[in-house]
Amino acid sequence: MSVTRDLTGPLPDPSPLVRGRLGSGREALWRVPEEVPVAILLNGESFAVMMATPADLEDFALGFALTEGIVGAPDEIARLAIAEAAEGFVVNLAVDPAQAARVEARKRSFAGRAGCGICGAQTVEAALPRPPQVGGARPNTGALVAAFAALAGTQAMNADNRSTHAAAFCDGSGVILLTREDIGRHNALDKLGGALAQSGATARDGFVVLSSRISVEMVQKAAMLGAPFLAAVSAPSALALRVAARAGMGLAACADGDVMVFLPEMSGVSAA
Repeated sequence: MSVTRDLTGPLPDPSPLVRGRLGSGREALWRVPEEVPVAILLNGESFAVMMATPADLEDFALGFALTEGIVGAPDEIARLAIAEAAEGFVVNLAVDPAQAARVEARKRSFAGRAGCGICGAQTVEAALPRPPQVGGARPNTGALVAAFAALAGTQAMNADNRSTHAAAFCDGSGVILLTREDIGRHNALDKLGGALAQSGATARDGFVVLSSRISVEMVQKAAMLGAPFLAAVSAPSALALRVAARAGMGLAACADGDVMVFLPEMSGVSAA
C-alpha cells in the first residue's frame, strides 16, 4: 500500500485551546476536541463521510477499510491518498473494483456522526452483518484489571481535552501496547485497527479495551479485526452480547471496582 498526502501543512491541532469563564468568574483556557468531516472514497467514488478527530488519519482510513470489510488486508489497498477539502479531509482508497462493488450496500447515505458507527447504512442487512468467528486466548481477571487501570495513562489527547475516547490493544497480561484516540469511539477503534495492521501485529494475540460502552458496531468492528475479547469501562448492550456470542467473542466491563465478564457460554443468548 502506497500512501500519498496532499496537505498544505500539518494536520490541525486535535485539541485546540478555547477561552471560557469559570463559575468563579475567572477567565480560563480549555482544550476541546477537534471534529471534522472525513470523506472516504473508493476508487474516487463516495463511500462514507465520518466525523472524526484529525489525528492518525492514515490509521483511521486503513482501519475503517478493514472493519467495514472493504478489504481483508492492507496489501489489498493499492494506494491511500489523503487530501484537504473545505473544512475537512478526503481519503481515497484505490482497491480492486470487484471489492468496491461487493461492499456497495455498506455505503453511508449521509454523514456518520461522531457517536455513530453505522449511521446511514442503506439496509438492515448492511447495518447488522453476521460477524466472522474469532478465536484466541481470553484474558484473566488480573489482566483486565491491569488494562483498565493503565488505560487513562495512555490517553494523552483526553488528558488535554477531557472528551475523546480511546481504544487500546493489550497483550495477554493486560499491558497496553497501542492506543488510539478520537472524539468518536468507533473511530478510535478503527484507528487502532489501522495501527495494528501497519505494525504487523494481530488483534488475535491479545485483547482490546475501550473507554466507551460496548455497542453492537464495536463488537462487529472488533470481530473484523479478529479480536477474541473486548473489554470496556461501560457495559454492553443486549444486542452486542448476542452478536458477540455469535462471533465467539468474550466481553467484559467495569463493575463497581470489580470486573464483570460476559462470555458467550454465560451470556444467556443463543450463538445460533
